[in-house]
Amino acid sequence: MTGTASQIEWAEQIKPRVNAEFDRVAKAFTAVAGKQEEAVRTDTQAVIAILEEKRSEVMARDQAGYFIRDWQELNDQVRRMIGQDARYQAIQARKAQRLQRSGD
Repeated sequence: MTGTASQIEWAEQIKPRVNAEFDRVAKAFTAVAGKQEEAVRTDTQAVIAILEEKRSEVMARDQAGYFIRDWQELNDQVRRMIGQDARYQAIQARKAQRLQRSGD
């Protein structure tokens, strides 16, 4: 990890909390997927795959400042990362189309 010794120490304390936040969100999606019909479950599983990709990207970062700046306070960073992903947006658009068709 790059940064000053104190930054690295601080970031090493933050990283497990970040990973735990990804775990928490993944568990929530997994619980939802377990209650869904197959067609909808496929979309939820795709979201979980996006989540795991984002986790890998975040945890691979080696700049201590990144974790201090962006992850010191856990809010809705994971949700926002997923929401900004083009694949997630496509899933949401398909979902809206299905709902619109079922309402017609």
